[in-house]
Amino acid sequence: MSALTIRRIIVWVVGLAAGALIATIMVTVILPWLGPNAGIPISIAKYGYQYFLWTALPLGLLFVVWLDYFLKTRILPD
Repeated sequence: MSALTIRRIIVWVVGLAAGALIATIMVTVILPWLGPNAGIPISIAKYGYQYFLWTALPLGLLFVVWLDYFLKTRILPD
């Protein structure tokens, strides 16, 4: 495998993992303070796995775009 392919794999893995981490923090820490739960944490299961996927995926793609730009992996066309 070339160095570019390894960097692209790293961009995808790190970007999607960062999106999942930020989504987890949003669901369990930030959303309870904004809703009627008065700060009581919400689990991912109670939030819903499909909703969590649709929250984490766009956040992960946002990280992928920026990592692609900074690491110059050319996943997105210039």
